[in-house]
Amino acid sequence: MSIKDKLMGDLKESMKSHNKLRKDVITLVRSAIKQKEVDERVELKDEDILDIISKQLKEKKSSIEEFKKGNREDLVKQTEDEIDILLEYLPKQLSQDELKVLVEEAIKKENITSMKDIGKLMKTVMPLVKGKADGNAVNKIARELLN
Repeated sequence: MSIKDKLMGDLKESMKSHNKLRKDVITLVRSAIKQKEVDERVELKDEDILDIISKQLKEKKSSIEEFKKGNREDLVKQTEDEIDILLEYLPKQLSQDELKVLVEEAIKKENITSMKDIGKLMKTVMPLVKGKADGNAVNKIARELLN
């Protein structure tokens, strides 16, 4: 079953069960998919859809920081619930330890010795963790290991 089909089935289910938050999140994802398909005149594959969901996840995480600054705990909680829903459609996220191992292997493989090669490192690691980890987390671990 494709992610698109799963989203449609989950949307119908959330409408039947009157789960407004879930319905809203799924609708947002589906509209982003549709927008990209219309703009580019293509049928998106699952990996393209994962990119869209990852991007929305990243936006939600940055929103949480802003809500915390504004002391809006109600919005923080809602956004965390939305993140949980988005994570259901992404592959299992890598732990910090798993990420660290991948970054260390890439450093050895590419013979990277300094911070000036971090771009090369990111180019090697990011395709391996696509949809499974945030680029900021990878960058943070890379910086720790290279310093």
